[in-house]
Amino acid sequence: MTRNALPESTMPMVPPRVLLGPGPSNASPRVLQAMMAPMIGYLDPDFMEIVEEVSHLLKIVFTTEEAITMAIAGTGSAGMEAGVSSLLEPGDTAILGVCGFFGERMYDMAQRVGANVVILRSEWGKPFPAEMMEAELKRHKQVKLIATVHAETSTGVQQPLGDISRLAKQYGTLFMVDAVTSLGGTKVTVDAEGIDYCYSASQKCLGCPPGMSPVALSQRGRQAIKNRKQKPASWYLDLDLIARYWGPERTYHHTAPVSMILGLREALRMLVEEGVDNRIARHKRNAAALRAGVQALGLKLVVPEPHRLDQITPLWIPQGVDDGKVRNALLREYNIEIGRGLGQFSGKVWRIGLMGESSKSEYVLALLSALENILPRCGYEVPVGAGVSAASASLAAAAGAR
Repeated sequence: MTRNALPESTMPMVPPRVLLGPGPSNASPRVLQAMMAPMIGYLDPDFMEIVEEVSHLLKIVFTTEEAITMAIAGTGSAGMEAGVSSLLEPGDTAILGVCGFFGERMYDMAQRVGANVVILRSEWGKPFPAEMMEAELKRHKQVKLIATVHAETSTGVQQPLGDISRLAKQYGTLFMVDAVTSLGGTKVTVDAEGIDYCYSASQKCLGCPPGMSPVALSQRGRQAIKNRKQKPASWYLDLDLIARYWGPERTYHHTAPVSMILGLREALRMLVEEGVDNRIARHKRNAAALRAGVQALGLKLVVPEPHRLDQITPLWIPQGVDDGKVRNALLREYNIEIGRGLGQFSGKVWRIGLMGESSKSEYVLALLSALENILPRCGYEVPVGAGVSAASASLAAAAGAR
């Protein structure tokens, strides 16, 4: 081989996967096709119309008329850090209600900003109790921001927002919500809940590749950024500067990821074509079938009713079953990916994701059929056919009820 020749690759082409983990989910061929469009300038008038359309579609999905809606170049963690670094200054007090892995990440970011961060930790697998937040608010003269995770990806818990929203209004604090896993699969109502900053990610229920963080910033939230004593430490993630590009000013900030925005636009179009409520119903229908199927196999659900998240279903790994062996068999034999546990749940749970393009009844049945084959080989006997049968009955009942 000559010095300038390419080395022989030992890596295969990217194999087709059914992505049933905590993200990314599968991307629609329509979205991938949209991302192959010719390149266009990020200040081209025609591209500005596309940016405006994305902003409009995001208003529909976030259920807002008042908030500024835009998409940050970066994953959901970029959306999280943009909110933390833009809304908090050194010395500001923030209270974070945490009951899972991603609330801990928010805490780490807020500490790096230099804020006075109070972290309230509650039991994993259950919602964060609003009364704990209220008790802490009473201990402080002034709190700048309170925050929580709407859909905790690590635990599969859906957090009720109503009581925490009420506390934000009562105590005059900004309210920040992580909707990374909920947007497009669970109703997110920015205006009704009085959310000042809500961030999500493109690769979950929206069915787009990872790389964009859709956000909604209230007018009150933007004014709080303008009223800062000093500029945010992060120039790139300064929400006010980003809003000037996405708003009527169209002020250059950074080179927008054109292809990703084109993909996000197509993903949002697909969502609106399906109907937000219809997509939420699809997630609910497929999650119910999955739960029926795994319970018929004797597997135990982590989250009790009524706080189960339709997008992520965590299961306790049966005693004596090798976590990695089951996941590897699903991947290598069936091209199906499921997620492992994080943090306190590491090695204890499997996380099955049904989000966006990956939330399909045929994927539920394929996974259950694969588990019926794999689990007995790993030392856990199951009634063969019971999982598929229970899921099929659940889907049939749902179809009959429509």
